[in-house]
Amino acid sequence: MANYSSDSDNDFAPTSKLLGRQRPIHSVLGGGRVADILLWRDTRFSAAILIAVAVMWFLFEVVDYTFVTLLCHVSITTMLIVFIWSAGADIFGWTPPSLPKEILQDTTFEDVASILHKKFNNFLSICHFVACGNDAKLFFLAIISLSILSVIGNYISTLNLLFFGLLCVETLPFLYERYEEEVDDVAYKLKRQMRKTGRKFNADFLGKIPRGPGKEKKEK
Repeated sequence: MANYSSDSDNDFAPTSKLLGRQRPIHSVLGGGRVADILLWRDTRFSAAILIAVAVMWFLFEVVDYTFVTLLCHVSITTMLIVFIWSAGADIFGWTPPSLPKEILQDTTFEDVASILHKKFNNFLSICHFVACGNDAKLFFLAIISLSILSVIGNYISTLNLLFFGLLCVETLPFLYERYEEEVDDVAYKLKRQMRKTGRKFNADFLGKIPRGPGKEKKEK
């Protein structure tokens, strides 16, 4: 009988990183402002984004707000706050409200548009590269992931799915960086166990399936 549990445990180094990455998680995520937010390097900004996403989900999913109604109510509230602030500025000597200069600058919108354009182009390039079959593993992984996502989409609303996805993006990288050694150790053990199980299945079942004479000649 084949030694399916042969110690191919050495095939995977105990210190190997999750998904075989070599760079720090901050570098994998881009190493810029986005990486800082996802890894909670800027705690206030990261928390603000998470709270804003949670509030939006609550308003749309629980309170049943529509986008137009919410936009109108937010605009009305903002205008009332600015009006009260402006009126009180003359009475109490407050600083009158004003828009930040950074928002009014044309370069701000150009920078945002340029970043979005670069990200979109990178995304399209990756999709084109995978779809052309240049990386078989990524191709089948993308097909399987999209198939699973389509099944999940039949049972979960788009809003809940987006909220869950954003929640994972906001929390999983941070938790992984914090407990990196423990997660890598579990991933290593799981990979090693799956390798053993695959060899056992091959030895106990697939190896016993009769093969044609052509394959037997090749083995000889």
